[in-house]
Parts: sequence; structure tokens; C-alpha cells
Amino acid sequence: MEINSVSEPIIAVRQSQYPNDEKPEFLLVGRSNVGKSSFINTLIERKNFARTSSKPGKTQTLNFYLVNNSFYLVDVPGYGYAQVSNERQRKFGLMIEEYLKNRSNLKHVFLLIDYRHKPTEDDLLMYDFLKYYNLDITIIATKYDKIGKNGREKQNKLFKETLKCSIEEVVTFSTITKKGRSEVLDIIKKKIGEKNE
Repeated sequence: MEINSVSEPIIAVRQSQYPNDEKPEFLLVGRSNVGKSSFINTLIERKNFARTSSKPGKTQTLNFYLVNNSFYLVDVPGYGYAQVSNERQRKFGLMIEEYLKNRSNLKHVFLLIDYRHKPTEDDLLMYDFLKYYNLDITIIATKYDKIGKNGREKQNKLFKETLKCSIEEVVTFSTITKKGRSEVLDIIKKKIGEKNE
């Protein structure tokens, strides 16, 4: 899939502000600082289009990026960041829940988890939360290049056992080497019904 165009994001905090053009949507969720902005930039091959930040908790809205005028990547606030107040975390949760309950054009969810570590309790809660809504989920193991070859088998096993998922549900991803990019775009292409090129 060629990425020909990306629009500045539509910013929303409630349903009335969502795009109303019924294009397919792909949700990106993950802990604060897991690399969602870098993931978006790698997919769309644009440097710093989605603003990356060394400060976790920066995304505080739903951001709808229109790609190729045919589908949206939807970035939501990261979870599990201690310095975001409990009240704000609760509001983020309600914002995401409202989206999940009301979005019939949501086609797939990419759950980003840091490959360097064991999936956290928050990661497990999010995974179960998404499964509750019977959503199609792919786990994106970010920062894959940070683990040497000898440690990867151990990490694969850790992910599989902690999340109780098959390794086929996990795409290992690196913003440095672009590993995993084509697999993610293939999933998107399949979901929006494009013919193989």
C-alpha cells in the first residue's frame, strides 16, 4: 500500500466531533510512551507528523488522521501514566469507551505494547477490555530492535503466556528498521477491501 496523502488530525473529545464520513477506522491504543506517535509516523512515512514527545501523557484527545482519503488512524490518550490525575485518567477511559460503543466503522484495533518488557497489568486490562467488545485486535510489539537476537525467543514466550494469545496475533515492530510496517499496512488494506496490488 502506497501512502499518498495524510491530513492534519481531526481533534475530538466527544461523539459529536467525530468525522461523519463513515470511512473505515483503525484504533491505536497503548501505554503512555509506548511509541504511538512514532508508530504513526513510520506507517505514513512522515517525520514528526504525529508529534512525538519525551513527556508521557501528551495526547489528551482522540486524533483522527485521514490517510489516502480512504481510512482513519485514530490515536487516543495513552494509559498507565502516574502523573496524569485519576480524574483525567477516568475521563480518558470514558472518552475511549464512548468511541468503542458507538463506532460501527471501527475495523481493527492495534494494541501497542513495549517489546522490551513483560506486558503490564494495564496492558492486560486494555486487552481484556477490547476483547469484551469483540473487536479484531493485533498486538504491536514496539521497540523490537532494542532486544538482541538472543533475547527475542524469551520475549515472544513472555508475550504469548502473559496475554494468553497466539504469537500470530503479535506483530513485532521497529521504527528504526521499519520491521512490521508492511504487515500492519496489509491488515489495513485487507480490512478496507483493497485489491492486492
